[in-house]
Amino acid sequence: MTLAVITAPGALAEGGGPVVRTDKGLVRGAVTEQVRTFGNIPFAAAPVGENRWRDPRPVTAWQGVRDATTPAPFCAQNSQLGQPSSQVEDCLYLNVTTPASSARKARPVMVWIHGGGFTAGAASMYDATWLAAKNDAVVVTVNYRLGVFGFFGHPGLAGSGAFGLADQQAALRWVQRNARAFGGDARNVTVFGESAGGLSVCAQLASPRAAGLFAKAIIQSGPCGLALPATGAQGEFTHVWRSRADTEKAGTGTLGCADVACLRAKPVSELLAVHELFASPSFDTAVLPIDPVVAQRTGRTHRVPTLVGTTHDEMTLFAPLFWPQPVPETSYGDQLAGLFGADAAKVGARYPVNGNGDARDEIARLLTDRSWACTSQVTREQLGRHSRVSGYEFSDPDVPMIFPGFPPFPGGYKAYHGSELLMLFDMGQTLTPAQRKVSDYMIAAWGRFARTGDPGWRAAVQSLAPGSTGPADFARDHQCGFWSSIL
Repeated sequence: MTLAVITAPGALAEGGGPVVRTDKGLVRGAVTEQVRTFGNIPFAAAPVGENRWRDPRPVTAWQGVRDATTPAPFCAQNSQLGQPSSQVEDCLYLNVTTPASSARKARPVMVWIHGGGFTAGAASMYDATWLAAKNDAVVVTVNYRLGVFGFFGHPGLAGSGAFGLADQQAALRWVQRNARAFGGDARNVTVFGESAGGLSVCAQLASPRAAGLFAKAIIQSGPCGLALPATGAQGEFTHVWRSRADTEKAGTGTLGCADVACLRAKPVSELLAVHELFASPSFDTAVLPIDPVVAQRTGRTHRVPTLVGTTHDEMTLFAPLFWPQPVPETSYGDQLAGLFGADAAKVGARYPVNGNGDARDEIARLLTDRSWACTSQVTREQLGRHSRVSGYEFSDPDVPMIFPGFPPFPGGYKAYHGSELLMLFDMGQTLTPAQRKVSDYMIAAWGRFARTGDPGWRAAVQSLAPGSTGPADFARDHQCGFWSSIL
């Protein structure tokens, strides 16, 4: 009876059964009324031993039926924002969620790249049931090496600074080989991600090696030109991307080692001590030859339909981490001087204090505009010169907080960074009936985009919030004209 539901990699899956044949062997997943889920499927060999800091290697085929009823593990990482730590280096696995019903025709495929600052997060944090079942789509969530394991560099080390990006491409190539076995259309793949996942989409758009691996892209709260205040540097903001030379310089002498052989012998626990020092993917590499900001500006990107968006109050999530104590309004000018140097007075005039005694909400608002919103606007404008580009802004001020343990914040967190994830994935939070309507709207829009490249609205930027789904006056709301005049 089991053999009746096994499919060859090149044949369209019939649906309903728990066993599927991938290009490396059989996998047995779990079946519910809505979906079939397959977890912990390897898409590359274990990146351990001599494979540590090498581009992903092929998986060895297995005999028998592999248990795919458990999700992929977390890649090695330190605890962040209430998420658990992990010392699992063998982590290059993915999860597949596909409708339980038979596929009448090949379904669109959506490949999710998780966020977490390139140092944390995991594919298994995201329950893709809603996206798969409501859109009749195949959803694949992927792991990739993080921090010191994914973005480390050292002189003479091939692939320095871009191993995590290479992992993402290996997962996309797995999708090309295996989509049809799960009922998906390998010619209609949408790559999408949030935060570091959105930035990863920017990198893949700029990577020649990603050609043909996806047909559409969604960038969620990960604008290619994202720049945040530099630690200890007055008036300077740093971009996410780092040159290979700078990454290799940072890796020289790490943990007292003179060479990579010494570092490959180090246990995971020791490497995690320097994990957060390698949170920047590197360009000038084979995977990413060019800075994604330059690629975007000069049109050297894959020309596919792209959806680019943010949340209305991105920086409220980070402000209490950067400024854990209240900032007296009398110190606001000093804070602006540290952030913007000679432009501090202009910024202060545009963003005056509101009299609540704590200037952190003003700082969060202006950094939301400067670092997130207006750089997303630039991404839409520059990518839009060559491709169809749509925009959105998630604007619900009452969305539940995903991350545990955050202290009160002046004015509240509102539509904080990452809050739109609650609308797309089942993350265990209770939504109000009005929020559920927005969730259904967004799930349908993401699915429509995955099928056609059009989310279904005419506005350049669509506001997504209970009672106010419609066009957003985005550039005016976030004062992008002002920011473009001083940057």
